[in-house]
Amino acid sequence: MKYHGNPCWYELGTGDLEAASDFYAGIFGWRIADSGMEGFDYRLAKSDGDMVAGMMSSAGQTGNPPPHWLIYFAVDDCDRTVADVEAAGGRVYKAPADIPDTGRFAVVADPQGAVFGLLQPDMSRMSEADRARAEAGEGAFNQKKAGHGNWNELMSSDPQAGFAFYSGLFGWTKGEAMDMGDMGTYQLFRHKDVDIGAVMGLGNAPASAWLAYFGVDGAVTKTVEAITAAGGKVHHGPMEVPGPAYIAVAQDPQGAWFAVVGGKM
Repeated sequence: MKYHGNPCWYELGTGDLEAASDFYAGIFGWRIADSGMEGFDYRLAKSDGDMVAGMMSSAGQTGNPPPHWLIYFAVDDCDRTVADVEAAGGRVYKAPADIPDTGRFAVVADPQGAVFGLLQPDMSRMSEADRARAEAGEGAFNQKKAGHGNWNELMSSDPQAGFAFYSGLFGWTKGEAMDMGDMGTYQLFRHKDVDIGAVMGLGNAPASAWLAYFGVDGAVTKTVEAITAAGGKVHHGPMEVPGPAYIAVAQDPQGAWFAVVGGKM
């Protein structure tokens, strides 16, 4: 399928679900509501008619993880892809399991330790229009819509090995490579001839990790002001990047890292 290897979902694990919901609703204009899962408070964020993100409490999760955003990539066969992850030296944190009316998912890590999710959509549960959108890779990740996932950045202890792993898993190809001086190379990667993210060295990250970028309308400076006013912390930016575009890297009030990207400073 065309969607295999495409970013398809963004999921927040947080220590304060109420506060996090209020924060992101204010920053991105998301409409956030309970998913209706029995016995489990899982919230869904909607932007411009699209479901773009999920939110849940991280309490009780294996390893007591800190607040974090998890990027999911769509796959044709979740079980087979998990086996491929293990064969390539990765780790399985959550074995494949079914989500009623949604599909089959797993949570894994690459050989360098960066954690990500896998989602095999249940196409039989979708309308013809939704199935066509899923196959086209449209939905939570949409570089043309604000409030959606826009970019996916991997900070890795071994960028070359990291790219090789994901290329083998998802068929990603290399895009442009940019020299960042002492920071090394910023290597863009492509899915179906579209740049969807990049891999780089660790930089200031203490360990290999994925960073989700969300698109914003208007000036990124306004979003930065809103993040700070709502109790978040901006660590980097706003700054211009090739495109041209403007980015900022931040933490929400609970500590989860995320980034924003827009067309204006």
